[in-house]
Amino acid sequence: MFDKCYSYSKEALAQCKTRYLWVLDEHCDYSDFDFSWEPAPWESHYRHAFASQWQKDSGTYLVPKAGYTETKYNTDNPVRRLQDLTKWNNCNGDFDYTWHHDLSEPPYIYQFGTQHQKTGGPTYTVPGATDTKFVGDIASRVRAVAAGAVLIKHTNTERTVAGVNVLATTRFISNYLDTIKRTLKKIDAEYVWVISDLCDYADFDFSWHPELWQHRMLHVFPSNEQEFGDTFFIHVESFLETAKDIRLLEWYSPLNFVPVTVKRRDPPEIKYETDSVVDAVWSHDFHEPVVQFYRYQPEKAVTISLWQERLRTVVPLKKGSESVLIPRDAKNHIRSQIYDYQWIDKTHTAEPSTPLDIVFISNGESNAERNWEHLHQVHQGTNRIVRVDGVKGRAEAYRAGLEASNTDWAFCVFAKLEVNADFDWTWQPDRLQEPKHYIFHAHNPVNGLEYGHMAMIAYNKKLTMVNQAQGLDFTLDQSHEVVPLLSGTARYADDPWIAWRSAFRECLKLKHSLPNIDNNYRLTQWLSTNRASTVAGWSAIGAKDAVDYYESVEGDFNKLRLTYEWEWLADYLFKHHNLTPDQLCTQLQDQ
Repeated sequence: MFDKCYSYSKEALAQCKTRYLWVLDEHCDYSDFDFSWEPAPWESHYRHAFASQWQKDSGTYLVPKAGYTETKYNTDNPVRRLQDLTKWNNCNGDFDYTWHHDLSEPPYIYQFGTQHQKTGGPTYTVPGATDTKFVGDIASRVRAVAAGAVLIKHTNTERTVAGVNVLATTRFISNYLDTIKRTLKKIDAEYVWVISDLCDYADFDFSWHPELWQHRMLHVFPSNEQEFGDTFFIHVESFLETAKDIRLLEWYSPLNFVPVTVKRRDPPEIKYETDSVVDAVWSHDFHEPVVQFYRYQPEKAVTISLWQERLRTVVPLKKGSESVLIPRDAKNHIRSQIYDYQWIDKTHTAEPSTPLDIVFISNGESNAERNWEHLHQVHQGTNRIVRVDGVKGRAEAYRAGLEASNTDWAFCVFAKLEVNADFDWTWQPDRLQEPKHYIFHAHNPVNGLEYGHMAMIAYNKKLTMVNQAQGLDFTLDQSHEVVPLLSGTARYADDPWIAWRSAFRECLKLKHSLPNIDNNYRLTQWLSTNRASTVAGWSAIGAKDAVDYYESVEGDFNKLRLTYEWEWLADYLFKHHNLTPDQLCTQLQDQ
């Protein structure tokens, strides 16, 4: 056995009576160390340093009595290093404090990270050190830094949150900024969590903490994919100081969006049976800040921000708002339509909705079969197509068409319309509005006009069934909206009877309507078409006949109402022009 000492010096080496001197460190455990170890003869001139569980140099050496000039590091006879707490600070986590620095390195302040950050763990200071070295491969698992949590309640549901001490519970009022400010003024803690009863914290690690240099930041955790989430880590003093001078939480500086997602629970899903979501919203008792209303099937919800009202938006999830997210705030603003609430976000890519049925309505039109076949040839979609033919009476034909439909609205294609090959059959009515009919555009090849006359109409089924046809126009008698999409070309001038009655009816309505630039221009175009030698000329004749009839009855509504039915129109045509049906047919054959 060789002599031992705990403080190496030349004097200690001079007093050594053996060939080597063991130099030991008081912070090492030598109970299992092999002091019989001896170097090979050809390595006898080295100082031998022995490794610890952490470093190649534990502070334990075997020094030759004759002196040395080089050191050899040995790993085959390791020493167990003990903790030296005099060098450690910020010892507030689960960590192995037996760690020590490599004695061959210059002196450093060693900064350890945590399970969350590269700072925040303990520091190890070598005497005389001024520079900091970050140790990234060893982390301290820090126990919760925040004193506890403030739970913000958006609902009446009682929920427990495991893993954190709930210091206070408060109702969400209007916005997060005011709610958090009001509550934190009553909290005596340096750091707190602000959490929400909308979120699921089962897998959340409340030991999270920021970097040391981030302590004055407001740390925000996303809720699902929503960056402006419902979970916050807050330094109370600095938050209250900064928040008193801002009006919106988004203006807080500095904000740190932490890339650790918290799950927000899905909103309730409410099925509605009406053609508009308005009635469903009115009748629903909101217990949650956001609800998904759906007509047929719910859709995967997006996560909207709850920070302030303008961010709590209506979000259509399906085309036409067949499924839609409605915030609780909207209910107090809605009068007749969801658009009474100004915060509506249509930037989300809505999923396809249930395709509307297509109903082809015909009643003796000469080109009905051709246009029926054309519809099948150009239709690109999954819509169901049905045909209603030969129903006597215009209103009765429309009702029969909607009775044949299985959807709440149906595209009604009239037999004289050659549908546009590019028409978007995925189009949907807007369920954020009151139920109404939707009138598309059609091109008139005779006078060049393009507007709603003779166009496809998406009729609402319930409105159609109760329409009493009391006005001059079945569609315009009820709520309606014009959709500036070209639905097709009106091939009405292939038949003198169809050309005449179409022009007569439309120009009578234009004459009766309130005068405006559009109506005046359209009527002028109808009257200016002068092609009397052709079948299309009957369009101009019908337009002039309509104006003459209107003036002859001085706009008497009851007289105008007679023109609603095709039988009256046919009788008027033949008598007014002293024609028989055979003579009219002969004109068609002559073309």
